[in-house]
Amino acid sequence: MKKIVPDRLPTHVAIIMDGNGRWAKQQKLKRVEGHRVGIDSVRNITEACHEFGIPYLTLYAFSKENWSRPREEVKTLMYLLGLYLENELPFMMEKGVRLNIIGEKKDFSKTLQAQFDHVMKETAANSNVVLTIALSYSGRREIIRAVKLISEDLKCGRIKRIDDRAFKKYLYAPDIPDPDLLIRTSGEMRVSNFLLWQIAYTEMYVTDILWPDFRREAFLDALREFAKRERRFGNIKEF
Repeated sequence: MKKIVPDRLPTHVAIIMDGNGRWAKQQKLKRVEGHRVGIDSVRNITEACHEFGIPYLTLYAFSKENWSRPREEVKTLMYLLGLYLENELPFMMEKGVRLNIIGEKKDFSKTLQAQFDHVMKETAANSNVVLTIALSYSGRREIIRAVKLISEDLKCGRIKRIDDRAFKKYLYAPDIPDPDLLIRTSGEMRVSNFLLWQIAYTEMYVTDILWPDFRREAFLDALREFAKRERRFGNIKEF
C-alpha cells in the first residue's frame, strides 16, 4: 500500500500549468472553460501544499509570449485573473498563504496592478505557504533585467564583484529558494522559458494529465516520485 505522503518532501515546488486549451477541446468546450476550471486546480494544489507543509509554490500562469494569443482569449484571461484575486483572498487568509507576483506587472491594466498590490499587502504577514504567480513572465527577460541592474551597480560602485549568490539578489524573488521540483502538466517536454536561472539543479516531473485535471492525488504522485530521486547537484555518489 502506498504511503499517503512521503517523508521526504520538496521545500519549493514550481509548476508549468499546461493543457487548459486541450482539456476544453476534449470536453467540446470553448478554450476559456479550460482556464476557468484550471483555477480550481490552483486552489486544490495550494491547499495541498498547506496540508503537506510545503512552504513555497510557484505557478507559471501567463508568459510574456502569451500576449500574442487571440485578443478575446487574453481579455477573458485577464477577467479570470481579476476574479481569482478577488475570490481567493479569504482562502489565502484562512490558510496563511502569502501571494507574490513575479514578471512584468506593468504590462497589466492599472486595475489589475492595484489588485496585485492589494492582495499582496493583505497577505504579507501570512507565513504557511508563499504562493508565487508568474505573470507576463520570461526567464530570459528576468536574466537580462538582472544583468542590467548589476551593470548599473558595478558602474556606480555599489558592488565590487558578482557571483552566483550576488546574482540571485537581482532576480524577481531573491528571497525564495530555488525549486526542488518542477512539474509540467500535459506531457510537453520543455521548460518554456520558465525560471531559467533557478532550475539549474531542479528535479523535473512531467505528467500527461492536463492542468484542469491535475489535483491532489496527481500532485501526490509527483511528490512520491520526487522522494525516490537522489539529488547530487553535480557531485559523484560515494559508494
